[in-house]
Formats: sequence, structure tokens, C-alpha cells
Amino acid sequence: MFDSLFNTFTSINWEVIFQLLSVALIVISGPLVIFVLAFRNGNL
Repeated sequence: MFDSLFNTFTSINWEVIFQLLSVALIVISGPLVIFVLAFRNGNL
């Protein structure tokens, strides 16, 4: 049981997951900064 679970974790391509996660964070942070600027009337 544990052997198949371990093989599942090792077969996951973690590098691709971290790359997609970092791209998602960058894409989300752009509009978030604009929203914060608009909410604070352009005053950081």
C-alpha cells in the first residue's frame, strides 16, 4: 500500500506544479495591486 502511494508522489512532476503556482500568483497579484490602489485612492 505504502509503496504505491510513494510511487504516486515520486511520479508527480513537482517542478511543473511549482511553475504553474508561481505564474498563478503573478497573474493574481497584478489586479490585486490595482484593486488596493483604487481602494486606498492611489495612496500606498
